Amino acid sequence: QVQLVESGGGLVQAGGSLRLSCAASGRTSSRPVMGWFRQAPGKERDFVAGISWNGGLTYYGDSVEGRFIISRDNAKNTAYLQMSSLSPEDSAVYYCAAQPDQIMPGTKPSQYYYWGQGTQVTVSS
Repeated sequence: QVQLVESGGGLVQAGGSLRLSCAASGRTSSRPVMGWFRQAPGKERDFVAGISWNGGLTYYGDSVEGRFIISRDNAKNTAYLQMSSLSPEDSAVYYCAAQPDQIMPGTKPSQYYYWGQGTQVTVSS
């Protein structure tokens, strides 16, 4: 079992920045890949970013490429999502996800078994 807790969401003005954190506990020795997804009301859960266990592989959704950065600190069992140049279109509930014993981070929700409860990000215009 891996438990995930997101934090860092909130209200920010367009053009601003936020950093989300995802603290993992439990079976973190399974070297999970980590991912961030987001879901706006009435929409599907979309891939935002993914990172391999050692941080050597990162992937980003097209809409956030160049604005968001995913990272992780395995000593702290925490993954981060640094978000910059935010726009109202980035408003959503952001979810952290983990999949143990994988090399490459997936880009689909079905590729992740463990999920956090989500944190709301609202960007005002």
